[in-house]
Amino acid sequence: MRIRKSIGALSKGYKQRVGIAQAFIHNPDVLILDEPISGLDPNQLIEIRTLIKTIGETKTVLFSSHIMQEVEAVCDRIIIIKDGKLIADSPKSEIQKLWKNKEIIFVEFKEDVDTYTNRFTKRRN
Repeated sequence: MRIRKSIGALSKGYKQRVGIAQAFIHNPDVLILDEPISGLDPNQLIEIRTLIKTIGETKTVLFSSHIMQEVEAVCDRIIIIKDGKLIADSPKSEIQKLWKNKEIIFVEFKEDVDTYTNRFTKRRN
């Protein structure tokens, strides 16, 4: 029975669950999760993915990860930040098209992203 164990004695997966429960206990409107699936075994990974998706149905969940496959499995919208700057912000389907066509791996701008986005949007219309 895990109810009597200290958090330090729990497995990585259960520690992740406790962390998510601690973050969610006060019913926040926004939940920020930093690498919530790192180091999990396959069964725990599926459970945490499902939990994040379920929470995301009613709450805003910001999910940070360096593993693109996990981001694709969990997220509807993807934001890519490099050196503290926003470099991409699109629905998952748009990022997936670019990713699969190998059109996007790394993007770097000389100008502010808003300036670039405005120019790009005008050109497309």
